[in-house]
Amino acid sequence: MPVEQSWVPQSVDVSVPSGARVYDYMLGGAHNFAVDREMGEKLEQVMPHARSAARINRAFLGRAVRFMVDQGVRQFLDVGSGIPTVANVHEVAQAVAPECRVLYVDRDPVAIAHSELILAGVEGTGVLQADLRDPASILDSAEARRLLDFDEPIGVLMLFMLHWVPTEADPWGLLKHYREALPSGSYLAITHLTFEHDNEGAKAAAAKMNQAGGEQVVERGKDEILALFGDFELVEPGLVGFAEWRPSGPGDISVMPSMNKVAFAGVARKP
Repeated sequence: MPVEQSWVPQSVDVSVPSGARVYDYMLGGAHNFAVDREMGEKLEQVMPHARSAARINRAFLGRAVRFMVDQGVRQFLDVGSGIPTVANVHEVAQAVAPECRVLYVDRDPVAIAHSELILAGVEGTGVLQADLRDPASILDSAEARRLLDFDEPIGVLMLFMLHWVPTEADPWGLLKHYREALPSGSYLAITHLTFEHDNEGAKAAAAKMNQAGGEQVVERGKDEILALFGDFELVEPGLVGFAEWRPSGPGDISVMPSMNKVAFAGVARKP
C-alpha cells in the first residue's frame, strides 16, 4: 500500500505498527500497512478469534448508534475512538440523520493524526487528543464546546475502552464525572471484556498480554461493569454479551457461541 496516500500524516512513521491501524486491519479496513497487518497476525496467534471480537464490537457500535439516533440523539462523543474508519460513528449516524455531529477522542497521537486527515472536510465531526482519565480535558475542551450542546441529549460511547483503566484509577468515579455532565435523555454505551465467559482462549490471551507488560487488561464481572452505568436506566435487553445486544442478523454474531460472551455490552439512558 503506497504511503503517500492522503490519509497518511507526514509526522507518522508508517514503519512502526500502530494499535489503531492494527484494529482497523482486524476490522477489514484499508487504513493500515504491512507492519500493522503483521502485528495483527501475531495478535491473532496470541488471541485466536481476535478478529471476530473486533468485528462483533464494531457491529454493536452500529446498532447502538442507530438506536440512539432513533431516540432523537443528534450528537455523539466517542471516547477511545481509534481511527474513525469502517462504519464508524459519523458514517452510521449521518447515514440516518445527516445533521448528526460527532467528537472523536483518543489519547494516541498516531490515531489522532490519521483521524484529523481522514475527517478533514467532513461536516459535523471533530477530533480531540485527550485521556479518558482526565474528564475535564474532554468535557471542557474547545472542540466539545464547538460540536456538543450540553443542553441537548448526547450519545457517549466507550467501547473496548474501560478494561484498560486499572481499578486503582477508579473507573466508576471517572464515569460519574461524565454521567453528571450529560443532560437528561442522554445515552451511554459500553463494551467491556469480562471473565464471566467460558472462552478459555480469550482468558489465556488476556493473561499473555498482561504478562507481556505495558498496559494491563482488567477483565471485570457483570456487577462491576453494571456499576459503570450508575443511575442511568439500561434499555432492553440490559447488560448482555456484546453479540447479544439486539442483533440484527447472523453477521452480528460469531459462529463460536463462547465468543459472543467475551465482553458485556449495554446502553443506558439518563432519566
